[in-house]
Amino acid sequence: MAVGTLSIGLLFIAGTFMTGIYFSALAAEQTIAAVAADEAFAKINLYGINPENLADDQLNSFEDLSSIDPNEFSYPSTGTNTSQMQYSWSALCRRINPDPNSRLVQMSVFIARKTGPSASYRGGKGRPVPMKVGISAIAGQTRLTITEADKVTWINDGYTIVDDKTGQIYRVIERDAEQPDRIRLDRIWQGESAGWVWVVPPPAGGGKNPNIAIYQKIIRF
Repeated sequence: MAVGTLSIGLLFIAGTFMTGIYFSALAAEQTIAAVAADEAFAKINLYGINPENLADDQLNSFEDLSSIDPNEFSYPSTGTNTSQMQYSWSALCRRINPDPNSRLVQMSVFIARKTGPSASYRGGKGRPVPMKVGISAIAGQTRLTITEADKVTWINDGYTIVDDKTGQIYRVIERDAEQPDRIRLDRIWQGESAGWVWVVPPPAGGGKNPNIAIYQKIIRF
């Protein structure tokens, strides 16, 4: 009896210990993500972009519009080859005003981690980056349908997506097990009935979500 009670007690302790490790690791990554985002916004201000090259109804890759060195997207950046570093950032941008003379730009910074030393990522950048996925929606609902069959597995439970047209951020609550092209969001979809979202997909061979967090800021260039 005493041995059984002791065994049950040890199981509870072990479970609590593992839970504590998980939440400690999660808190550490959130701290890293916040610091990495601050560094990313500082670099965005430093390198800059020309808002005249942007539209107000779609997101564009900051990397494609700037002369920034690709090594600068790793965190922490050292100015040398940073391909082995675990953390990195990417940014999407859109002008927030239809006025072509507006200098205000919404920047969406994605902080991601490499989930394994041998993992390969889509996009050809050598690191996890946001990519576009076609979707359709019904007004007033929290469900989206992924319209590109080859990208159905790019969005899973717990992932975060950004609407290409508005820049609004949504969290994915679940992907339907019976209809895997259907996903449910944390709130009602505010975008168009057909369009695109941006997401950091899992590694090409499968694996856990590489995206840690998304931060947004409006910057005047």
